Amino acid sequence: MGLCASKPEARDEDSEHHVEFSAGNVHLITTKEAWDQKLEEANTGGKIVIANFSATWCGPCKMVAPFYSELSEKHPSLMFLVVDVDELTDFSTSWDIKATPTFFFLKEGQQIDKLVGANKIELERKITAMADSLPPNRT
Repeated sequence: MGLCASKPEARDEDSEHHVEFSAGNVHLITTKEAWDQKLEEANTGGKIVIANFSATWCGPCKMVAPFYSELSEKHPSLMFLVVDVDELTDFSTSWDIKATPTFFFLKEGQQIDKLVGANKIELERKITAMADSLPPNRT
């Protein structure tokens, strides 16, 4: 299981990370206000939220990002978010992120599950279970 626990030396390669981390139906969260808005949208629509706390410098985050995007397209009944822990440091700290990627599963704003690390098999299993737990016609 891949995960990153600390940031390596600074590099200047962040310019393209938004594209790779927020492809498909994944919404990039860059402000606390955007987070609140997406959670409200999910609550109104009865959607479960999967929030991926990741970092651009994290190899496992980069590795799992395209798979996360694929899952977002396969499960439109769920809301997929990605939060860059370096862009929203204080916010990420409030979620007690110890390693990246960390995936939170939220229903009505409350955590119902969590996955730490880039374990594709476990991530897909949890996401499929979440999608299957919703009533039909929640797309």
